[in-house]
Amino acid sequence: MDKKKTLIHYTFFLLAAALCLMLASRSSFLYPLNNWDDANSYFSVGKGIFNGKMPYRDIFDQKGMYLYFFYGLCYLVSHTTFIGVFIMEIILGALDIAGMYRIVRLYAGKGVALALAPVSFAMIVCSRSFWWGGAAEEICLPFYIWGLYIVTDYFKNHYEQETMPFRNVLIGGVLAGMVANIKYTGLGFFFAWMMMVFFSYVAKKEIVRGIKACFVFLFGMFIPFVPWFIYFGVQGALYEWYWGYVYINVFLYSKFDDYGPTFFEKIYNMAKLLYWQIRSNWQYYVPGIAGLIFTFFGKGKKVLARLIVPVLFAFTFLGIFGGGREIPYYGLPLSMFAVFGVAVIAVFLDKLINTNSGSATVVLAVLCTVLSVLFVYANSMNIPFMKTSRDDFFLYRFRDEVLQTKDPTLLNVGCLDAGLYTLCDIVPTCRWFQTQTLDIDEPENNPYMEQERYVREGLIDYVLVRDDIPKSIDDHYELIDSESYGWYGYDFNYYLFKKVR
Repeated sequence: MDKKKTLIHYTFFLLAAALCLMLASRSSFLYPLNNWDDANSYFSVGKGIFNGKMPYRDIFDQKGMYLYFFYGLCYLVSHTTFIGVFIMEIILGALDIAGMYRIVRLYAGKGVALALAPVSFAMIVCSRSFWWGGAAEEICLPFYIWGLYIVTDYFKNHYEQETMPFRNVLIGGVLAGMVANIKYTGLGFFFAWMMMVFFSYVAKKEIVRGIKACFVFLFGMFIPFVPWFIYFGVQGALYEWYWGYVYINVFLYSKFDDYGPTFFEKIYNMAKLLYWQIRSNWQYYVPGIAGLIFTFFGKGKKVLARLIVPVLFAFTFLGIFGGGREIPYYGLPLSMFAVFGVAVIAVFLDKLINTNSGSATVVLAVLCTVLSVLFVYANSMNIPFMKTSRDDFFLYRFRDEVLQTKDPTLLNVGCLDAGLYTLCDIVPTCRWFQTQTLDIDEPENNPYMEQERYVREGLIDYVLVRDDIPKSIDDHYELIDSESYGWYGYDFNYYLFKKVR
């Protein structure tokens, strides 16, 4: 009976995730395509992995390996659409909802927690942070949420009786390792996670055991790295892995200003950033703030139990935005704290509604799911793009022109991957297959010089250019099509050049 109920629950989670993402993500079949350049870049690198290309060395983007591997699996489902990505999003979304159900269940009954879990998810996916679907932050969410469940359960129900078992510490480390291999800026959450767990050992005067727990956590964190040590080590490319993921992100990608702001300027900038984050993503910040207050106050709570959720929020925020760069989807991990606001609602409903009967739970679950879908439809910024027809979208016209050539090659100049690699099922042949915003001094690793060489020497069949046309383009190429296209106040000009035979 328990297995049957679990199966029913996860089926419900999958259905709720699918309904919300069907509207919120441009990977959905309701949209002509997901034209987000970041998501298409991940898809192209994932495609490259399964076509013998090594990330960072043969095909460059600067995120972590699990992100590309997951996208590569999506490529195996469909080479020219994002249907595989949509399936991945649904599976990960179901895991998000399952984790949020477990968190709400810590405060309220099973029926109410089950019914309200999709509400938390809807608050996340209809926000501005969710962007167009398929972000690295979205892929990380299940690892955050289940880590949040483990540590919340411990401090709420077990902290006063015992220290956290090493098995749970190990799981927390594995979750951190997964995030580290997708987008490491989210590790502020897990730093605070282990810090607070260590403090719990110290509070019980088990300092030595607490130090051991830190090593257990680090060992768990190391486990997800093992496949990539083998992958790159066998091919003698460990340095390329370090250079492409660590060096580029830490020493190049994070250079924003020529001067360092003072401490008080940093505090002011962070406060201002948080203010705009709240305004832009009120869908999850409003319940999130209510949830932070709810978890802090309460009778009989120990200090660490009161602080755990606010501290996790603060370190997650600092880890993401401490470098000074603010891009809308960066804040998505902070959306997980909305679940505590939903827990407040669950506690209130638990007193009003008797969900001991299965029928009452079903009715409430259906009602909450319908409201969640309507909330997504009313708030997702992607809904207007649903009206765009494939026949009217210029990338499909460009695709038809490119596919007139057998086994075409392509170079994307002036922007990240616009989506033409995906639509044409082209595996990039140039390491710098897209224009990266990287200031690299070494000539052998300079993306602009390499792209310029490919154009100057006519090494590629088609060149997709956004705005700034290369000076040497006329030496080997002719313009065959163009389109003006933009979004949210930004206007761009796209040009498609074909090599003259």
